[in-house]
Amino acid sequence: MRAWSVIEPGPLGAGPLRLVEKPVPVPGDDELLVRVRACGVCRTDLHVAEGDLPVHRPGVTPGHEVVGEVAGFGAAVRGFAAGERVGVAWLRRTDGTCRYCARGSENLCPASSYTGWDADGGYAEYTTVPAAFAYRLPGGLDDVSLAPLLCAGIIGHRALRRSALPPGGRLGLYGFGGSAHLCAQVAMAEGATVHVLTRGAQARKLALDLGAASARGPLEMPPEPLDSAILFAPAGELVPVALRALDRGGTLAIAGIHLSDVPVLRYESELFYEKQVRSVTSNTREDGREFLALAAEHSVHATTHAYPLSRADEALRDLAAGRFDGAAVLVNDLS
Repeated sequence: MRAWSVIEPGPLGAGPLRLVEKPVPVPGDDELLVRVRACGVCRTDLHVAEGDLPVHRPGVTPGHEVVGEVAGFGAAVRGFAAGERVGVAWLRRTDGTCRYCARGSENLCPASSYTGWDADGGYAEYTTVPAAFAYRLPGGLDDVSLAPLLCAGIIGHRALRRSALPPGGRLGLYGFGGSAHLCAQVAMAEGATVHVLTRGAQARKLALDLGAASARGPLEMPPEPLDSAILFAPAGELVPVALRALDRGGTLAIAGIHLSDVPVLRYESELFYEKQVRSVTSNTREDGREFLALAAEHSVHATTHAYPLSRADEALRDLAAGRFDGAAVLVNDLS
């Protein structure tokens, strides 16, 4: 099969991602072989390609927002049929026995592994996934619409819950890409007032079109104090900015897997009055199932820009440059 491979992590201009020939993967006893139909383009893929995240698998194929169909499975798999549409997301496997898994926090499992980082992902004709970590997908949505829900949507949902937004609260979103624009829809459907703070004019327009109460630049103050904020942009310099925008007792959740260094914080203006900062680490499968159900209930939809899978490198460059709002999705034209 043909697949994209991170030959040597580095700046996109140096061409770290190459289209190569790889063997079609053989599923393990508990795994599905999935023929890729569409794969979302996530900022984490950019971090893997550029080396912001350390190499876990040399020559890895990125991609962890996969919509595909079951093309085969291992001997121990039950309950899946050939041709069935399934989703493959970021969290690939946990040990299921550690104290974190036992308490329902499998996202913190020290033995966890991840699609497109520890194992080859969806920028390819085929990928594999443990059957226990494959998602049953709701009907009524096409492949391109579903793909961003499988990471951008799920992580945004976990970030929303980590932000401790009170009912009917005021939420600030810093950055408004694939994850934030899905998170905003859930928050507004649940009664929140959403203020968006992001650099791109297209993104600010999208925010207002979706129903945000305001859309401003990331260094500006929102029009009212915030109960909660979520930082989606991988920019540590925005942490004190967001903290200053919080009302007393507010919470800032940091959604990214990678963040540039955070400046020194001033206790009185940025942390006092019981403000708090929370990180977000991956997600649990229950997060995924809960979000997919909410997305169906509230008609949450991704603003998507389709690219042929053969132009995955171009999609990543456009993501890095902020050339589109919403989310990019790769459509398999390799097979």
